[in-house]
Amino acid sequence: MADIRVQICYARPEAQTLREVVVPHDATVRAAIEKSGVLRDWPEIDLSCLRVGVYGKLKTLDAGLRDHDRIEIYRPLIADPKESRRKRAVKKEEAKGR
Repeated sequence: MADIRVQICYARPEAQTLREVVVPHDATVRAAIEKSGVLRDWPEIDLSCLRVGVYGKLKTLDAGLRDHDRIEIYRPLIADPKESRRKRAVKKEEAKGR
């Protein structure tokens, strides 16, 4: 079979990376990330602890790919979303009481 094209996406607050790479049709998520050079350019990426996904759906590093997939490397959350929502709700209630 022919090679496929996939994109690798990694974003930080100060910079975003979006790279297209051509990989064999049987390549894995890990192989595509390694081929992209993102790990060299962003040494803080540790695939042993960061999650990855394809179009917003979590995937394992050994997952297969399809032509035109976009692989996303997710950074850890800075704050717990539930706690953030709770704090916003408390602030909103306090503002109503004024």
